[in-house]
Formats: sequence, structure tokens, C-alpha cells
Amino acid sequence: MLGLSGSLRVFLAVEPVDLRKSFNGLHGVVLDRLKEDPCSGALYVFTNRRRNRIKTLYWDGTGMWVMIKRLEQGCFTWPTGIGESEKLALAPEALALLLDGVDLKQGSLKPWYQR
Repeated sequence: MLGLSGSLRVFLAVEPVDLRKSFNGLHGVVLDRLKEDPCSGALYVFTNRRRNRIKTLYWDGTGMWVMIKRLEQGCFTWPTGIGESEKLALAPEALALLLDGVDLKQGSLKPWYQR
């Protein structure tokens, strides 16, 4: 489980990203597509087309973190952007729900979720 503090800023890339990208590739996506500074201390979240993997990029002040979560079954319910926006700001609590298998639109657990 990843601890997410209430002061953490979280940005989701609404469009799928090639998750073969690592530090430098995701850094470029944050700069070019999301128009954000990757070293600002925010957490950037990406998914693949099948929505069964999530990759995050985070600068902790001393170095860059890349974390990935792969689902063994099912897929994440991914929020859509508003208008032309490439990114969506989320509260850390909403990201925790998304990572835990909660459908954010309906507020229910996905069928594959188990405790």
C-alpha cells in the first residue's frame, strides 16, 4: 500500500501512454503533454490502453521514483478529462480509491476486487 498524504498533488494523464517508457520518457510526457514540471513534487499517474497497468512518476527532492502496478485480472476505471485537457487533477484519496479497485463513477468495487 502506498501512503498518500492529503497535501500531495496528483495529476492523471487522461490518454493512455506507452508504459515501456521509464524515467526519461515519462519525464518528457509530463513536460510535453501535461505541461507540468516533473520536479515540482506532484505525483503523475499514467495507464496503458488496456487499463490493466498504472505507472507513476514522482520527484521526492533527491531523485525520481517510477512505480508500477499490474492487475492480474480486470482493469482500472479511468476518469476522462474535461474538454481539451490532457490531465486531470485528483485528490490523493481519489487516487487511493482508484488503485484499490473502486469505480469512481459509481462508487462501487470492481468485480475482481478482493480483500
